[in-house]
Amino acid sequence: MSGSLEGPHQGFEEVVRPYLEYMYALAVRLTGNHADAEDLVQDALIRAFRGFAGLRNRERPRLWLTRVLTTAFYDSLRDTRKHDMVSVHEEFDLFDTIVEEDPFPYSDRVHLDFLELFDDAKILEVLAGIHPSHRIVLILAYVYGYKAREIAEITNAPLGTVLAWLRRGRKQLERELWEYANRNGLLTSHQEARI
Repeated sequence: MSGSLEGPHQGFEEVVRPYLEYMYALAVRLTGNHADAEDLVQDALIRAFRGFAGLRNRERPRLWLTRVLTTAFYDSLRDTRKHDMVSVHEEFDLFDTIVEEDPFPYSDRVHLDFLELFDDAKILEVLAGIHPSHRIVLILAYVYGYKAREIAEITNAPLGTVLAWLRRGRKQLERELWEYANRNGLLTSHQEARI
């Protein structure tokens, strides 16, 4: 965006520019890849530009841009039907499973040892398998530190729904982490490295 905008869009660039890296990082976490993230940010910026004239609270642009981006993400899922992909296994408990399976028999910190098996790329891969509504709230809460009430505002969902998504999302994330570790031999390679 070069030049100065006038009229109802005046100030758009100044409001949005400081949050471009944030929007891109969030988009990568939501989509799981850079190409889709770029498309998502571009779509969100177009939507934000169109809605900028009606923005009343310009003191909280990060929250507004997050809402625009997550809405664009939901819409892209609706268009491609990517949102019907997983079931939730709420009975699964990662910490109990780690204790029962004992993949780190000589460790005093088995849960931390397990989590250290995952770098950022592996976490992104695991997140891609989580239901989008759950993925969004997990990322907003645990990566960006939004409170449940703010997430409800961003996603335009009731607070109770957001809390349920967080609970289900954590359970789904736990199961996906465990299954990913088993499927990709992370536990086996870790045990072999210790021998």
